[in-house]
Amino acid sequence: MVTGRQEPRLVLVSLTCEDGHVCLNGPDMEELRFPFKQPDKLVIDCRVFGADIQGRDCGDEASRWLTRYLGAEKTFRLVHFETPMRPRKPADSEALFPQTEQVVYADVGPVMLLSESSVKDLSSRLDEDVTVERFRPNIIISDCDAFEEDSWDEIQVGSVRLQRVMSCGRCIFTTVDPKTGIISRKEPLETLKSYRLCKPSEKHIYKSAPLFGQLHSVKKTGVLQVGDVVYKISR
Repeated sequence: MVTGRQEPRLVLVSLTCEDGHVCLNGPDMEELRFPFKQPDKLVIDCRVFGADIQGRDCGDEASRWLTRYLGAEKTFRLVHFETPMRPRKPADSEALFPQTEQVVYADVGPVMLLSESSVKDLSSRLDEDVTVERFRPNIIISDCDAFEEDSWDEIQVGSVRLQRVMSCGRCIFTTVDPKTGIISRKEPLETLKSYRLCKPSEKHIYKSAPLFGQLHSVKKTGVLQVGDVVYKISR
């Protein structure tokens, strides 16, 4: 699998679904539409962080679109996951996750939560402001103190119950500007390392990665809506 770590301009690609079709858009590219369901396409064996996982190939048109957009000599193919396929277990790479939790192509956990206040705190230490999009959270929290989310062991948002598992160790991907698709390989990662490293007792988990955001497992599924109140069940 290829991510914005290897191909930073991927952050400028948008993928939406409309009327049973997938729509790909990117700078200086014509929109590509293709059927979401293509059962005649091959199932491809992939690897994500050393773990095997499958995906249904989305066809030659999607492959040509991505390859042309990235301007690469090698060929890229787009795949999607189908329910009969076997998902990955986060616990295989991070022992803190419950064995029941499952992901597909995500790095580790299914849910990453981050507060706007934490992002503002980081921006105050940088020469240029950064936005929350740079850190790719599933859930963005407002109206709380910076890093308050670090202490929420269990929360409820709407009808969804979430259990905090571990902090999110950040990597070089945070140095990709989501507005330009340019990777600096320096900030904000270097600044995060100056004040967001783990405790010495947690070095075996996070190593030298700074911590920013919280990874959660899903205890109870449900519906989330923008503006939902976050309830702290325990802390």
